[in-house]
Amino acid sequence: MKRKSLLALVLTLVLSLMLAACGGNETATQSSEGGAPADTGETFVLKAGHSLPDTHPYELALLEVAKNVEERTEGRVKIETFPNSQIGAERELTEGLTLGTVDIVVSSTAPITNFVPDLGVLDLPFLFDSREKAVEVLNGEIGQELFDKIGEQGIMAMSWGENGYRHITNAKRPVTTPEDLKGLKIRTQENQYHLAAFEALGAQPTPMAWTEALTGLQQGVVDAQENPIIVADQFNLFESNQKYMTLTGHVYSVAIYMLSQATYDKLPEDLREIVVDELVKAGPFERDLLVKMDQESLEKVKAQGMEVIEEVDVAPFREAITSVYDKYDNQDLLNRILEAQK
Repeated sequence: MKRKSLLALVLTLVLSLMLAACGGNETATQSSEGGAPADTGETFVLKAGHSLPDTHPYELALLEVAKNVEERTEGRVKIETFPNSQIGAERELTEGLTLGTVDIVVSSTAPITNFVPDLGVLDLPFLFDSREKAVEVLNGEIGQELFDKIGEQGIMAMSWGENGYRHITNAKRPVTTPEDLKGLKIRTQENQYHLAAFEALGAQPTPMAWTEALTGLQQGVVDAQENPIIVADQFNLFESNQKYMTLTGHVYSVAIYMLSQATYDKLPEDLREIVVDELVKAGPFERDLLVKMDQESLEKVKAQGMEVIEEVDVAPFREAITSVYDKYDNQDLLNRILEAQK
């Protein structure tokens, strides 16, 4: 009996030591700051996606981020970029961020409103008086509040970029007044404010993914579309029957560089800081590049033969869509943005 008791005691001590050792290892894998994993020298490959071509500033800024991150982490973090919706359209990419299946995304705000409805304010037509006013508002308190709301969805908003001002192209006729839009079938994003605005202008808005829109324009399923000049250039919309462009500038198309919270959580502290720092720089870098390339694209679409109406009286367009502002739920936020520009 004594031998059995001694054996049981020995087994108990061995088991206790094993459990303590396991518990100690688990604790050792956690950083003492913020729960970051310990730096084990592991390398990471991050996937970054967006919906525009590999010549667009979205992609050029991501390539700049990738280069700088790889250099600063001495090769321990590599970022692979996937332009042109290769790993999903904007809504799918945004969902991927919440699930941790995509690491980095740059997207227009329209698809993100499915997760953060307040972002819809940025899609209201003629919201900003100028690009300078838009940047000032977005880089201030209001912009940070919107970033915080995105953060509640498991997505870290890093910086504000842009896709330029949205303008109208069509296959039918020059558009100089709202009356010229009547009856035009125009492709829009799946965005209630864009839809409501073009309905108010007398057009027939048709929401569809951009990949479908290109075929729709070529086949005459839709007559028109609205996008920044650089998109009309880089997707050769003149070859998709788009003969006329009107520089309405009806929406300042905001973009956001985003990082998955799940991706952030798996990176050691030092690598986290580098990735975040470079993504914070990406927005201003991309915006400056976009402004320059947008002007170059304007000359290119003219050279292709597209008739561009540059002098547009936007007052009648603005007046026609005022009812759309009433559809936005957070009137306090809307009024704060309007007030901030005075």
